[in-house]
Amino acid sequence: MRQSIPAWIRIPVFFLLIVGVLEYFIDSGDNYAFIEFPLLSAVLVVILLFLIAAEAILNAIENVMFQALTPEAKERYMRAQQERIKKYDLKRIYRKLAGTRPISEEKELELDHNYDGIKELDNKLPPWWLYSFYASIVFAAGYLAYYHLWDGENQVAEFEKEMLAAKIQVEEYKKTAPDLVNAENVVLLTEAAELKKGETIYQTNCMACHAPDGGGGIGPNLTDEHWILGGGIKNVFHTVSEGGRAGKGMIAWKSSLKPAEIQQVASYVLSLQGTSPANPKDAEGDIWTE
Repeated sequence: MRQSIPAWIRIPVFFLLIVGVLEYFIDSGDNYAFIEFPLLSAVLVVILLFLIAAEAILNAIENVMFQALTPEAKERYMRAQQERIKKYDLKRIYRKLAGTRPISEEKELELDHNYDGIKELDNKLPPWWLYSFYASIVFAAGYLAYYHLWDGENQVAEFEKEMLAAKIQVEEYKKTAPDLVNAENVVLLTEAAELKKGETIYQTNCMACHAPDGGGGIGPNLTDEHWILGGGIKNVFHTVSEGGRAGKGMIAWKSSLKPAEIQQVASYVLSLQGTSPANPKDAEGDIWTE
């Protein structure tokens, strides 16, 4: 094999085979293994240098053995070497793939068509074009059989499958994404740290109308069981987000507060239930029960 294939082909082929094997056996997720594990890149460089060094050593051994040959054997070896080199001559390969013929043979290709000195040649199609055409026929037959005879997954089915997977991912993301909270999926927060954040938001934005202790002022009392627009985390979240009654209610805070912040302040407001403010305002609205 070494005698039939030149080094500039052997080394890249062996190296790419090694890279392919490593990529196959090393679990690197969506990235290439040499990107996910930088140390592997250094290993691959060492392997490439080893292949080059091994090739140089084999060439040196071959030269030593060549010097030991008789003149006749040397001549036979050189002729065989020249024949092998011709197989991988890039110009020769190009001419073979392009199907070109030298100008000296142009006379043999002439047809009987002659228009004002313009001659027509009977050139054959380039082999690379013919091979590509034959390959496309084979591919088309396989494509037809797979998608139309064996019910392969077509583009529509693949699109619907990917959209379903994306929808599931979006729903999973919404469950944990704080800024995607809405009145439908909001839950009551009970952790002290979250309620503390809600208290900070309340003292900054809400106490002017509802009093620092929630007893009420311009706005209603938040510590009793009566609610004008409904109690519970979903209703309170919606009221804070969208605002109160038109013309006389609270403004909509959705343009000033993030959904996660509205959830925090709504949970804090509900934590005021049953407390004893200094100057509680008279109850307004109806008693709320879940």
